[in-house]
Amino acid sequence: MTDQPSPSPKGTLSGLSKNWKADLVSGLLVFLIALPLCLAISLASGYPAIAGIFTAIVGGVLSSFISNSELTIKGPAAGLIVIALGCVTEFGFTGGADPAADFQAYRLALGVGVVAGAIQILLGVFRSGILGEFFPTAAVHGLLASIGVLVIATQFPITLGVSASGTPLERLASFPSYVMNLNPAVALIGGSSLAIMFGYPLIKNPTLRAIPAPLVVLLVAVPLGMALDLGTEQTYSFGGASHPLGPEFLVNVPSNLFSAFTFPDFSGVPTATGVKYIVMFALIGSLESLLSAKAIDQIDPWRRKTNLDRDLLAVGVGNTLVSFVGGLPMISEIVRSRANIDNGARTRFANAFHGTFLLVFVAAVPALINQIPLAALGAMLVFTGFRLASPSEFVHMYRIGREQLVVFVATILGVLATDLLSGIGIGILVKAIIHVINGAPVASLLKSDITVDPGSGSDATIAVRRSATFGTWIPLKRRIDRLPDAPRIVVDLSNTALVDHTVMANLQALGEDFEEGGRSLVVTGLEGHHAMSDYPSAARKKASN
Repeated sequence: MTDQPSPSPKGTLSGLSKNWKADLVSGLLVFLIALPLCLAISLASGYPAIAGIFTAIVGGVLSSFISNSELTIKGPAAGLIVIALGCVTEFGFTGGADPAADFQAYRLALGVGVVAGAIQILLGVFRSGILGEFFPTAAVHGLLASIGVLVIATQFPITLGVSASGTPLERLASFPSYVMNLNPAVALIGGSSLAIMFGYPLIKNPTLRAIPAPLVVLLVAVPLGMALDLGTEQTYSFGGASHPLGPEFLVNVPSNLFSAFTFPDFSGVPTATGVKYIVMFALIGSLESLLSAKAIDQIDPWRRKTNLDRDLLAVGVGNTLVSFVGGLPMISEIVRSRANIDNGARTRFANAFHGTFLLVFVAAVPALINQIPLAALGAMLVFTGFRLASPSEFVHMYRIGREQLVVFVATILGVLATDLLSGIGIGILVKAIIHVINGAPVASLLKSDITVDPGSGSDATIAVRRSATFGTWIPLKRRIDRLPDAPRIVVDLSNTALVDHTVMANLQALGEDFEEGGRSLVVTGLEGHHAMSDYPSAARKKASN
């Protein structure tokens, strides 16, 4: 039986003294995963490689002491690559053709990052963490899947050592051309890295599985790059064609961390581009971070709950500070957080240790980092993108309900055709149209009709009329939260025409939380509704008379 650690809600020294060994080991293992991913995400975002390291250091060392989230890892995330790259591109980023223009675009993006971080601080102070529960589940999953597709579209050419341009859809259509014109030496490294990343889940040996896949990629890619003399400026012939090699195919970080500090330029903030990306960084970044924190709470072995407002405050403070020194935006990152749990972390000090290891390593051996091939980092991100847009995600949405798959696909297509904000807006609009088709009154999609009977005995009753959908979940949740002393709360849905999947899933999760706290949340009144699939949290539509 596992010994339960001290909850240490404030990161107390007593919590550190009891759990430091487990947290130190997990912090080390997460550091080994985070190092290559931070570099990869930075470069994919159009930022200098060191920017992601700054983010993970601040996210680990500082944010750990503001948030009460015990097991989340703060740092750069693949989900923000599209926003970061879009921001620097619209500010004039040329991809290396004009270094001066690239540096200025980077500084302008940092100014946007500072303001977006300040907005996140305000969201945390004014307790807006619940806003993460507004967005329909299918649209959120569609947003993440579309980000995965966009990441693959930008990183696959890098994995093969070819240059690429154009819209995401144009890049996807050019994949056969990329393969036909690949750089053999670079593609050997990228292909080997892809084989490791995709093949690793098939390994059953627990000893081998304990070694992080990104570390194995580096152990193969770095020596292979040295053997191929990847970093020496030269041209070689293969198959009757000439191909270049040189330092541009390797990571480049400065030998002195302090010399890499870059301060923001705020002149882009009041522009249309600045306002657009402030909103995207603040909204999408906050949403991803809140969803990650909630997901990690669900698999926390000790079922501790994150104060989402406080976690949002921590992310905002971290983003504001790191943007002042040249870092990428951060979130509570799901993949590294899951690895943190799997590696036996117990408290938030594991996050602090991971940030400290990054700081020490990058300060001590930057020359080693500069031997990492970009193709290996690109392969890691292609794998990350595939996981976000995995075919299993489409199957999962279909199992929840065909209407969920429609919203999911509509969001993906909307993002690919426009941008992230417009795409999720399209997904929400499609969701609303489907609700109206299924009988929900238009006015009920955003305006709740709820009455509360606190009861004189043990039961309190909350009755919902017209419909219970994603747009009215927050008012319903707040009504439930206002009955903290009621040991049993009954949610009566008998007078609703429609209860959507988002509300059903949230009620089920809330019921589990109540049960753990010795209370009960009972949902009644669905006898006259029929489920839109066999999935436990499928939407319910009132049967026609």
